[in-house]
Amino acid sequence: MKPLNTAATSRLRAELEADTLGVATDDGRLTLDDLPSPDTRRWVMRRKAEVVAGVRAGLLTEDEACRRYDLSAEEFRSWQDMIDRHGVQALRVTRLQDYRRRED
Repeated sequence: MKPLNTAATSRLRAELEADTLGVATDDGRLTLDDLPSPDTRRWVMRRKAEVVAGVRAGLLTEDEACRRYDLSAEEFRSWQDMIDRHGVQALRVTRLQDYRRRED
């Protein structure tokens, strides 16, 4: 597993909250190397946000992201929708039911 780049993660979270597409890292723009490993199986809030940011930044298409991470299109779109409606914090697994209940 690659080491956590906390500065890039903090900036990523701020960029997503502001709903911007140009996510910056220490060395410039987001790259595929900044995204979670393709064999990721534990989807924490930060990793979900990184994948959404990668698609929004044009690093890969939604279909490529779904294939790379073995996600359904519905699951990926739900991540995007939760970010758009409630911010990155909504991707926290323990909070998903709370946010979904509010939408009903």
